[in-house]
Amino acid sequence: MGHLGQFKIEPGARVKLAQVDPAFKGHHESHEDAVAEIERYRKRLWELQELLFVERRRSLLICLQAMDTGGKDGVINHVLGAMNPQGCRVAHFRQPSAEEASHDFLWRAHRVAPARGEVVIFNRSHYEDVLIVRVHELVPKEVWSARYERINEFERALADSGTQILKFYLHISSEEQLSRFKDRLDDPTKHWKISEADYAERKLWAQYMAAYEEALSRCSTAHAPWFVIPGNHKWFRNLAVARIVVEHLEGLGLKYPKPAADLARIRREYHAASK
Repeated sequence: MGHLGQFKIEPGARVKLAQVDPAFKGHHESHEDAVAEIERYRKRLWELQELLFVERRRSLLICLQAMDTGGKDGVINHVLGAMNPQGCRVAHFRQPSAEEASHDFLWRAHRVAPARGEVVIFNRSHYEDVLIVRVHELVPKEVWSARYERINEFERALADSGTQILKFYLHISSEEQLSRFKDRLDDPTKHWKISEADYAERKLWAQYMAAYEEALSRCSTAHAPWFVIPGNHKWFRNLAVARIVVEHLEGLGLKYPKPAADLARIRREYHAASK
């Protein structure tokens, strides 16, 4: 698949999404070729998440952003679904509720951030406030343009408290999105996902790309990096995200905590009782 650096946005880099091939699939030719590797990373995710959960010293926040049909739900189901739900949850960022709108824009993100030992996936995220808010001009430019620095400060605070942050933009082409819309029309089980707004948003594709490029460029940091994941091939998207999450969790040096009980005494009592 190559090294992780090909997907990671280095701090200070200027992102040009037109230069990223959304159909990239690495050295694998097909899903069948990649199945074994995907399953290996899924198994390792289970093991590492258990270590994170029982260690209770650090946490993991995964942010998923994409255009409609980009694959956020697919990543959650096929990759992050490998984790034990006891220590993993998903937070959705839909249109703000009345309560959320009465607070500052980061309030709803902070209140659902992960506790120690927990993995939280943001399905969309606090970045909506510099994406859809910007594209649809829901607030003046001087308001949304000041939010990049506040986002960086928010993520810095989470990182300083022990949260590993990984942010993924699932990059699909406009043509692939149209094909996936057609698949939804042809599949009765997916009709519930269809809305007229999805098609209306396609007219704003260029504006969304500009908004994403600025967010990715200004908010990819050493402690909270952005990754642009080629997403036209769903299986490759899943493989790339799984590998990145695994390698970053392995880098934390997670360990089982020392037992609180006196194991030697318990063994003595066990052997005595078993005679």
